[in-house]
Amino acid sequence: MNGFAWGAFAWSAFGANLAVAAGAALAVLLAAFAVGLRTGKHRVVDVAWGVAFTAVAVASCVMSAGHGDPGRRLLVTALTAIWGLRLAAHIAWRGRGHGEDPRYERMLAKAPDSRAAYAFRMVYLLQAALVWLVSLPVQAAGYVTGPMGPVAVAGTALWLTGLVFEAVGDHQLARFKADPARRGRIMDRGLWSWTRHPNYFGDFCVWWGLFLLVCDAPAAAAATVVGPVTMSLLLTLGSGKALLERHMAQRPGYAEYVRRTSGFFPRPPRESG
Repeated sequence: MNGFAWGAFAWSAFGANLAVAAGAALAVLLAAFAVGLRTGKHRVVDVAWGVAFTAVAVASCVMSAGHGDPGRRLLVTALTAIWGLRLAAHIAWRGRGHGEDPRYERMLAKAPDSRAAYAFRMVYLLQAALVWLVSLPVQAAGYVTGPMGPVAVAGTALWLTGLVFEAVGDHQLARFKADPARRGRIMDRGLWSWTRHPNYFGDFCVWWGLFLLVCDAPAAAAATVVGPVTMSLLLTLGSGKALLERHMAQRPGYAEYVRRTSGFFPRPPRESG
């Protein structure tokens, strides 16, 4: 093992990884910005989100070679890539044939200067920074020098639970929206009857699961817990649940749906009335 290790973690090598991971995230978002400028659709940044996490995971796996447990390095890379590329593919498929995302249209309408410059600062650079911050456990996992134990197994199980919630929830919603007879109705079936946001709950589980892969090195876990905490805040108070529910609040039937369905953590639906 190269580098100074403290608490079953290669700290000095991890320091270099932080810079490389930032570069990987920035490279993906810069490429997305170029596509956004060419197409006039900055919604491409949502596709780049999952791709950027994958790039960070792959770069960290390469950088951590010879420092951390090989099995853990490959596992965290694979889990991150599966999640990130599935999400990117789903968002790309969902957005095909559509114009600009209304969220970005509203944001850029308030640009104090060039729309392109404002989008670069407030959308692409911000998302690159968030990718770097949220992915800290993914970056760190490759530098945990000890073998994986029960906590890593629990983390993988939690990740799998999250992926199932996210993927199944997305599939159920897509099928619901594809039926013209359901246009304007509230999706309240399948996982959506247990939680109003199965996809966001899935993301929550994925990132806390990935964090558990670092917890065999407690000091590294303490240093990187800001990653899943940030993702949790984004999902519940930021651009996830809170923003979507403000948008849906005036839809017919939504208030009743809120009364009977959990806002985040799954539970059986309450009786109506």
